[in-house]
Amino acid sequence: MARQPAEQWATRLGVILAVAGSAVGLGNFLRFPGLAAKYGGGAFMIPYFISLLLLGIPICWCEWTLGRYGGTRGFNSAPGIFRVLTHSGKSMYFGVLAIIVPLVIYMYYVFIESWCLAYAWYYLVGEMPSSTGIDTTPYVDFFARFVGMNENGFLLEGSLSPAVVFLLIAFVLNFILIYRGLSKGIETFCKIAMPALIIAAILVLIRVLTLGTPNPELPERNVSNGLGFMWNLKVPSGGSFWSLINPFTNPEIWLQAAGQIFFTLSVGFGIVMTYASYLRPKDDVVLSGLTASATNEFCEVCLGGLITVPAAFIFLGGETITNAAGSSLRMGFLTLPAVFERMPIGHFFGFLWFFLLFLAAITSSISMLQPVIAFFEEGFNLGRRASVTFLGLISLFGSFFVVYFSKDLEALDTMDFWVGQVCIFLLATVTVIFFGWVLGIDKGFEEAHKGSRMRIPNIFRFIIRYVSPVYMIGIFILFVYMNIIEGHSEEGSYIYRALNQEVTQMTIGFIVVLAVFLTLLVHLAGRRWKAESNQQGGQS
Repeated sequence: MARQPAEQWATRLGVILAVAGSAVGLGNFLRFPGLAAKYGGGAFMIPYFISLLLLGIPICWCEWTLGRYGGTRGFNSAPGIFRVLTHSGKSMYFGVLAIIVPLVIYMYYVFIESWCLAYAWYYLVGEMPSSTGIDTTPYVDFFARFVGMNENGFLLEGSLSPAVVFLLIAFVLNFILIYRGLSKGIETFCKIAMPALIIAAILVLIRVLTLGTPNPELPERNVSNGLGFMWNLKVPSGGSFWSLINPFTNPEIWLQAAGQIFFTLSVGFGIVMTYASYLRPKDDVVLSGLTASATNEFCEVCLGGLITVPAAFIFLGGETITNAAGSSLRMGFLTLPAVFERMPIGHFFGFLWFFLLFLAAITSSISMLQPVIAFFEEGFNLGRRASVTFLGLISLFGSFFVVYFSKDLEALDTMDFWVGQVCIFLLATVTVIFFGWVLGIDKGFEEAHKGSRMRIPNIFRFIIRYVSPVYMIGIFILFVYMNIIEGHSEEGSYIYRALNQEVTQMTIGFIVVLAVFLTLLVHLAGRRWKAESNQQGGQS
């Protein structure tokens, strides 16, 4: 079935910055440094880079190639791309994952995004609380009140709370940009936002690297030791060879490294596939994909990795970082404000930091909307306004579901686990299998190299076809065992909460109902595509 794509990217730089923007987000500046600090600094980087080489970059090339392949045949959403790839209507149901993943993640991600905007505003107008010493209690209390962590429905009682106001601002900004379209909206904004984000991050980095030893009474808290805390491989003094490799025997470090690669490169979201579908038939996907990945890694490793943990170490010490490292939200919204309180010109750099987080978040969140918009447009022949309105109503309902059930952020955390982790693994696995086995590795490489300015090394034929799927399936089995089977009886585990806590059950029910609804829409779209195909066949 030959179909004409509705939109295309205006420039090659634009699509690279848009894809990089979708990948560069809060995970680069908050989640990655926290994980690195938690799992031994340099020790974490070894499984991280292995996952990047065996999973991240290969699957990025798969998504870029499959996206352009579908786009040249007139499809911009995963259900349509999978359908035209296999010439079978059944395969399009795998594409439901590529709709529900970005949609559900957007519902809670835009809420977190609005916190960044709010904190930037509060720093700008001087309304952030202050603290003394290493006490983060004022920021814990401020954050709990702001996001309504103490009571469900707190943010929606009485007049509009500041959190809801900032959420609506962020929400409207996202939909204004997505309404303007691919080139005039997403591409134009990313051309401005990405350079601004990088410049702001470099300014904050320069400030951190020039802090020296701000407290002469604590000479050990200096920049050098802060960088060492983040990056050095932590080995017991006088340790043996086995103590050196002991960190890598912990399966959790491999699991978290792979998960971070998926999240940071937007692998398994369906976003890259949709973005690549708007390329021209001879547009380079190999070099463009590698460039977008490299841009993301620069922001994550060279900027995020050099700012967050070293700054916190200098002012708060290693123990505070260790306590906060397990949670990116704790690191970002509870610990770092205490750092800026003690930093010279801290309020300015606090504003700059949270504003760059907001830019990173919004370039990611608008990318989450495009796969769903593309499906509505091509699946039901809806115009941009109708698609944006329909998506706006669905996502607004989901976001306010998260806002209402704000106690302990339980709804947000549940969505993040079941969709932002489990479903991402599933979709990434489906994608690499479709490329390596359904399209076929030879045809896939032939397709990838159309218009390419560089060639993918042949070793990646073996990696994509065998190593990546086995690696992902192994990681997923480990993930299920550690998070679901082994920990099912532990209070606080996701399975325990799913069996015993009402809000978790309601959130899972919401996800299931939404998945069934989207599956029905994919079914109806498939019937429409089949009718179009039969009509074109009859006319020919």
